[in-house]
Amino acid sequence: MKIMFVCSYNTCRSAMAKGIMQKKLKEKNIDIEVYSCGIHARTGEYASYNAIEAAKYYDVDITLHRSTNIRESNIKEMDLILCATRSNKENVILLYPDIKEKVFTMKEFAEIDNNGQDLDIKDPWGYDNNIYSNSIVEIEKVTQKIIEKIEKK
Repeated sequence: MKIMFVCSYNTCRSAMAKGIMQKKLKEKNIDIEVYSCGIHARTGEYASYNAIEAAKYYDVDITLHRSTNIRESNIKEMDLILCATRSNKENVILLYPDIKEKVFTMKEFAEIDNNGQDLDIKDPWGYDNNIYSNSIVEIEKVTQKIIEKIEKK
C-alpha cells in the first residue's frame, strides 16, 4: 500500500504527518510506503523550523524532509491520498479527477471530522510553536486512527 499526505506547501502539515505515520508504521512493523507533497510547494524546500521542533515532541526527525510539488510527485501511484484541508482535497481532485475515489481529508478518512463539520487541519505556517503543537497533536490522533482503520481491512 502507498499513502500520500498533501497540504499546501509540504513544509508543515504533510511533512509532520508523513514523519509521524512512518514512525508508527515502523513500530507496528506494517509495510506501507508513505509520501507527501504540496499543491503549491517548491520542490526541495526544507520543513519549517517550527514543524521540525513540533515533530521532535513525538521523537520524529523531519530535518531531512524536502518538499515535493504535487506535479512532480508520484500521486497517481497512490492507493490513498490524505489531504490536510477540504481545499487541498478539492485541488487534488481538480488536478487529478481520475483518482478522486482515493482522495480524502485526513480527518474525513480517520472519521474524526465532527460529522463533517471539522474536516481541516489548520495551517500553522507563520504562527508560533503553540499553533504547531496544536497541529501535530491533531495529526498524531489522525494518523493513529488511520492506522487502526487500515489494520481492520
